[in-house]
Amino acid sequence: MAENDRITPNNTNANDSTSKIDAIKQLIFGENIQEYNHEFEAVKQDILDKKKELKNLIDDVKTELLQNIDNLSTDINIRITELENTLEDKANVLDEKKLDRKLFGDLLIKLGEKISN
Repeated sequence: MAENDRITPNNTNANDSTSKIDAIKQLIFGENIQEYNHEFEAVKQDILDKKKELKNLIDDVKTELLQNIDNLSTDINIRITELENTLEDKANVLDEKKLDRKLFGDLLIKLGEKISN
């Protein structure tokens, strides 16, 4: 019983403290408390609206960035393919211009044989 008696006054003290705080709020703010609460709710709603708007803007920017990255990747792949083709063409031209030593040697031997005949 002694413990229950101790808990009850503490609960009563807590309720008294809350009611005293409410009474002090009422004395300080009076009728304006409703107006303040309304303004706080308006500010809270404005913040939530701005948050939603920012989230939408972030999603739009993300989509645009992903599209730009995809376009850039495609462009780079096209340029790499063009460079590979150009390099292959130039390598083929060099192969055609390159002196084939065996063929040149054979031609010199044939020329030498014709001169000696």
